[in-house]
Amino acid sequence: MRIEGIAVSVVDGCRRRAPFVVAGAILAAILLGYYVATTIAVDTDQEHLVAEDLPWRRTELALDRAFPQSKDDLTIVVDARTPLLADEAARRLAERLAARPDLFHSVRRPDALPFLRRNGLLYLSIDELRSLTERLVEAQPLIAAVVSDPSLRGLFGALNFFLEGVSRGEADLAELAPTLTAFAAAAESVAAGRPQPVDWQSLFTGRPTRPKDKRRFVMAQPVLDYGALTPGAKASAFVREAAAELGLTPANGYRVRLTGSVALSDEEFATVGQDMGVALAVTALLVALELFVALRSLRLIAAILVTLLVGLVATAAFATAAFGSLNLISVAFAVLFFGLAVDFGIQFSVRFRDEHYHYDDAAEALRRCARGIGGALVLAAITTMAGFFSFVPTAYVGVSQLGVIAGVGMAVAVGLNLTLLPALLALLRPPGERSPAGYAWMRGPDRFLARNASRVLAALVVLVVGAAALVPHLAFDFNPLNLKDRRTESMSTLLDLMNDASSTPYTAKVLTASPAEAATLAARLEKLPEVKSAVTINSFVPEDQDEKLPLIEDAAMLLAPSLSPPEVAPPPNPEEVRATIAETVERLDTTKDAAASRLAAALRKVLAAGPAALDRLSGILVGGASREIAALGEALQAGPVGLADLPEELKRDWVSADGRAVVRIEPQQDARDNAALVRFVAAVQSVAPEASGLPVSIQEMGRTVVGAFRTAGLLAFAVIVVLLGLILRRAADVLLVLIPVLIGGLFAMATCVLIDLPLTFANIIVLPLLLGIGVAYGVYYVMNWRAGVREPLQSSMTRAVLFSALTTGTSFGSLALSDHPGTAGMGVLLVVSLGYTVVAAMVFLPAALAWLETRRRRRAQAPDRV
Repeated sequence: MRIEGIAVSVVDGCRRRAPFVVAGAILAAILLGYYVATTIAVDTDQEHLVAEDLPWRRTELALDRAFPQSKDDLTIVVDARTPLLADEAARRLAERLAARPDLFHSVRRPDALPFLRRNGLLYLSIDELRSLTERLVEAQPLIAAVVSDPSLRGLFGALNFFLEGVSRGEADLAELAPTLTAFAAAAESVAAGRPQPVDWQSLFTGRPTRPKDKRRFVMAQPVLDYGALTPGAKASAFVREAAAELGLTPANGYRVRLTGSVALSDEEFATVGQDMGVALAVTALLVALELFVALRSLRLIAAILVTLLVGLVATAAFATAAFGSLNLISVAFAVLFFGLAVDFGIQFSVRFRDEHYHYDDAAEALRRCARGIGGALVLAAITTMAGFFSFVPTAYVGVSQLGVIAGVGMAVAVGLNLTLLPALLALLRPPGERSPAGYAWMRGPDRFLARNASRVLAALVVLVVGAAALVPHLAFDFNPLNLKDRRTESMSTLLDLMNDASSTPYTAKVLTASPAEAATLAARLEKLPEVKSAVTINSFVPEDQDEKLPLIEDAAMLLAPSLSPPEVAPPPNPEEVRATIAETVERLDTTKDAAASRLAAALRKVLAAGPAALDRLSGILVGGASREIAALGEALQAGPVGLADLPEELKRDWVSADGRAVVRIEPQQDARDNAALVRFVAAVQSVAPEASGLPVSIQEMGRTVVGAFRTAGLLAFAVIVVLLGLILRRAADVLLVLIPVLIGGLFAMATCVLIDLPLTFANIIVLPLLLGIGVAYGVYYVMNWRAGVREPLQSSMTRAVLFSALTTGTSFGSLALSDHPGTAGMGVLLVVSLGYTVVAAMVFLPAALAWLETRRRRRAQAPDRV
């Protein structure tokens, strides 16, 4: 028995037993829905999207196992007005986070180790260190005054002493300009009621403070819930809550931002989820309107929606039973199911409307509908299933799982559209049709295509040649960071950090057997022009210590009396402080200098504001100076540093527990440029093939994805061709069926080149849907032509195809309005490709069918040749 005959038997049998079929389907949907709701889980771990047995994944996992503290990081960036305030803020925040082991596995401050505070001067160049020590010696009088009398009396007393030297011509006021300006700004802020700290580090060292100098990092490893859409949401929320409670807010001069792999992933999913909610509401309304225009019957619409819902639940139940949890790609099975299953429902229902117009008896209309469309639906479903199942053997686990679920979903969809849908129509009894379901006004286009088939196909050839010339220029953007919304905090922070080469995430890593081997490899890597630096644990042993230590020791010896005075003056009383500042104001007025006059005016305001203002001024001037001097005293205690002297807190990020060592390689060029990243990775792998890290994983992931889609595409194409050949038994018909998908895909890729839309990890998911829809549309037109339909654009099938495309385009096209670049790109590509597929199915395919029909007729009419 042919497929059409089987379809008629199934549809008629379900019609006659409609109450039992519908009741059984609804009961099964309820039970399966409960099973799904109580069992299904979503695995949001992106590392599970790719097979772990790939060489680059094995290398990446080995590095994660060697240094587990570097995995799943939440990087907290703390900015303040001065380096000391940033350091203090980061310390307080880290302590608050460390007190919550239920939210954080670990909390570290890699830039605040006591070892680095004590030996930090050794990491300066010799010229930088010499300049710094000279500047510190020049600041000795100010340092001595603050240490021996840590009060406004001592600070302004030292200033008065210097100003007296200026009045005698023994000192140059210009040398004091930065100090006068900083003091004036501080005093003005106190007088205005908004105290601003003084950057004492800049004053003591004579070097302007860079933004990165006023930035500190807290590295946290949060407890993640991979069953949630945003696994690190609880930890991130607590960080923000803690920062607010500690007063680390913009109003107080602080900025606390979150980035790192956890924050980037969480904010991406949150953004997509918000966009999806809005898109879903708009889409549901538009799709409902389109279905009503297509079917003109609420009963038909209800039947299709119930069939869709039951099929979706059944497919979800299979996915739950087969895999337990869905990954971030396979969860899209619901989207694919809707896009393709609604096509089956529309095709069946529109054909039923057309048959119901000709036959008042609904039973007869259903039988004729099954005979007319059943075979095409089954063939479309089979070929679409073959396309999805072709993704199963690929290493891209996310798409492989999606292929299995979507393939089974197609079987479920076509099965329900030939069983449950006719049963629902039998129960709901939609009224008879008053007019044909087709488009009578398409008679003109039908005749035009038939009469001008050769010209239409010639134009198609020209377009195909032009499109084919563009396709080689199609780019694949393999960098997933380019798919993220740059306005989110995590991404904008990451971009900010990328401006500093020392904090770029685009670093390659190589795991070696020992620190000695790491040092040897680093030396080889640093000879490459694409490499800026190769850092190992050995890099933390300062160079030129024989020259640097004497400079530090000399400075420490000269500053020792100032840092450790024999006695410290007792705290002054308010009158002494006011008298000292009044003297300062008087001396400043005599200089006739702009900076001095500014400070004098500000100090008058502070004096007029009363004792509380003086206390606040003391806090930001004397308090800040005292903390900076204490840090200076610790830095001047530096001693010889060897590999054995490095602390364990530092070593564990560079040497694993079993003694293996990592090399961290920074690119010479900006690796945000994909071409530069490719050159960097190629250069590093030429020396160290086992390299991993973000640049390597980005590129290898791109190769894996492209390879998976290439393999699946070729396999799907081959399987579909074989299946079509076995069923249609005509090579020409097989080629005709493939016209929409081939032309739609070719023109879509050419358009991507023209509008500068590269393929990405996100929008490449559109290709399986395009494959299914394109083949289905081709099957519908070819099967109808074989059934004798010679004016396809006027038939109910074209109405079904058009509205199927509209509902699918509306469903996914709304994604183009998303703020998320990856989601928006997916929507754009789908709308473009779907549009071309529909044009190919409704214009070029009928033209090709008419052209072949004309050739066959002419051959049949030609006289036999002897």
